[in-house]
Amino acid sequence: MKVNGPGGVSQPGASRPSRAGAEGFRVAAPAANAPPTAAASVSASAGVMGVEALIALQEVGGPLERRRRSVSRAGRILDVLDGIKVALLGGELSSADLERLSHAVREERMATDDPQLEDLLDEIETRAAVELAKLEAAAHAAESRVS
Repeated sequence: MKVNGPGGVSQPGASRPSRAGAEGFRVAAPAANAPPTAAASVSASAGVMGVEALIALQEVGGPLERRRRSVSRAGRILDVLDGIKVALLGGELSSADLERLSHAVREERMATDDPQLEDLLDEIETRAAVELAKLEAAAHAAESRVS
């Protein structure tokens, strides 16, 4: 096989040993005007496909990359929960805070297949829905008193 720079790979013609009785092993020279074989064009395109496959593998990432993304998403949920805790302690919890938490939980649920994590996300989502219902009930009661 001979590499002709970035243009591709060419293979020499059929090189078969010739049997010459007592002379021993001898390799026949390739024909000078032999047309390129079909394998040469396949080899050239296989190099490009190899690069595309490597790029695809980089996008998928390995176990460490998946773990890094999971930790990042979990950190975002914990940040939202921390903000809700501060808002609850200050008496300033808004429905927007709870909606942001519900949105973060839904995003995490789509990216996981761990049953224990899904159970935890269910609990967080249920608690957020309860707190949202409490806020709506309090807002409705406040409107009734004003009217």
